[in-house]
Amino acid sequence: MKTRSAILVLSLFFNLGYAGVLPNKDRDYKFSQTISRPVLENYLDRSITMQNLLTNQNDFDDNLRMIKNIGAKFIGRAVCQWGGEAHLMQNFELEKQLALKVHKADPDIILQACIFENVTDEINQIAVPAWAFTALGMPVEQRNFRYDDVLYTDGRFKNQWGNGSVPDVSRPETKLLFYFLAVSYINAGIEGIHFGQVELMNKNDKNLDNYAQILGLIRTYAHQHARRGMVICDAHVPSGGFLRDGKLLLDVHAFPLRIMENPDKAQEATLKVGYTDALYLRSKGGITPSGWQCDHLPYLVEFDNYGGSSQPGQAKAAGSFFWVWGYDEISWFANQSKPYRTFWLHYAYDWIHKTDINGHLEMPGSRQTSKLKQMKWYHANNPGPAIPGGLGDEDTIRDIWAAADLH
Repeated sequence: MKTRSAILVLSLFFNLGYAGVLPNKDRDYKFSQTISRPVLENYLDRSITMQNLLTNQNDFDDNLRMIKNIGAKFIGRAVCQWGGEAHLMQNFELEKQLALKVHKADPDIILQACIFENVTDEINQIAVPAWAFTALGMPVEQRNFRYDDVLYTDGRFKNQWGNGSVPDVSRPETKLLFYFLAVSYINAGIEGIHFGQVELMNKNDKNLDNYAQILGLIRTYAHQHARRGMVICDAHVPSGGFLRDGKLLLDVHAFPLRIMENPDKAQEATLKVGYTDALYLRSKGGITPSGWQCDHLPYLVEFDNYGGSSQPGQAKAAGSFFWVWGYDEISWFANQSKPYRTFWLHYAYDWIHKTDINGHLEMPGSRQTSKLKQMKWYHANNPGPAIPGGLGDEDTIRDIWAAADLH
């Protein structure tokens, strides 16, 4: 690992080269009904996390400015609905309006929503539409969703997230809910769905029959109604992916970066194959939903957010959990100096490309942080009146992508 002085030199070097170069030169972003591997990887190579972009949690206009400036094409977690289901209907309307603005600025952009491993009893306030019953082959009723019917019947994972519980994908009510959410997002102009920690939700679906059913229904709807006739599905897959009868259930795999702290050098960290359950070199292959064969499915790795330890800033905090100096990944990153963040983004991007050609770094753009007194949200945006707390990493991201286009 580089010393701090070397990092300062490297960060100055990185910031000199590509300010006049536009990312995405001559890259193909065209697809319809299915997506080829080259086009899919072009998107993954220009991916960035913009948590709740479409619910306007932060300054939408400045976020869109940054997206255009850096040339981002795949916007991860643009809808990040974690509980709060009572607001779903009004959120769908706002998401549709803001998605139209994004696509007016760049029609090639893929916006991603999330259907997480979390549901609260607020879902009891949302009416089940007749079309959802019909799609699932269930009798049409006039009723709301039933929270208790989404959960594991044995009480497993109930209140796993405080007032939120983990759904059981084998239950008809869960499939009804997932279909309703996915269709509503597709109708809002969204073309990507992240399904969260799918392996928490399939304890009663070992053969993946239920996931295959609901993903198939969602894709059938997307083929008929999505902007470009498909929806790109991904999820966190610690086992390497969902493979059923030689067919991959997801279009893309995803996972946290699994950053490994270096306890001998304060706050420094690296990436390593085989560290904890990191996905590097482990993404399963098969026949993709678009019909092409691969030995290993392309995957994204992101700066994950999962809370903070009781020992922020300390090495080996709380035993063997996935803390990085006592922080989750995005909070650790946000807590670093700008020169080190510049160095680390270059390092991570290059390390992943050299280590596993199937891996792609999802850049940090906007994401909630934990256990940081000075900030509760990481913004890559250049600081300004709209986002005075921006950390100014957008130019680094632009430089990395522009440099990649020159090779």
